[in-house]
Amino acid sequence: MRIVIHAVGRMKAGPEADLCDRYIDRFRRAGSQLGLQFGGIIEPAESRASSPAQRKREEADRLLSYLDGGARLILLDEDGRSLSSTTFADALARHRDQGDGLLVLAIGGPDGHDRSLRAHADLVMSFGTATFPHQIVRILLAEQLYRATTILSGHPYHRA
Repeated sequence: MRIVIHAVGRMKAGPEADLCDRYIDRFRRAGSQLGLQFGGIIEPAESRASSPAQRKREEADRLLSYLDGGARLILLDEDGRSLSSTTFADALARHRDQGDGLLVLAIGGPDGHDRSLRAHADLVMSFGTATFPHQIVRILLAEQLYRATTILSGHPYHRA
């Protein structure tokens, strides 16, 4: 199964991007042995619409056009479920084991996701109730992807 991160806005070069890349590289290496291939990061530009509702709708339309090929969707949203690392790993394994070819993990823009996306999501998850900059969310997601591979392979990196 291919896993793609869809993150509205670009991550600028710097220590945050370096750390994210480090975890993505670890995930790429460990995941391939588990049937989890990293398909890249898609970085659509933030909408320039005048209202938050319009911006979220435009960004949702771009994401939905990417999902047209039957991809499965996990939304990262502040109102989502807080999952343990093991539960997240189990969700990835379940998608893989049921034969899903593409799983998209979506990080919204500064205004968040349009509510309509929830109807298309298999899971809406959160990294907690605190507000994080999008760069930090990317790092957290990259680390959790790598951690999921260590959980699924029994590697000692994850100590629960």
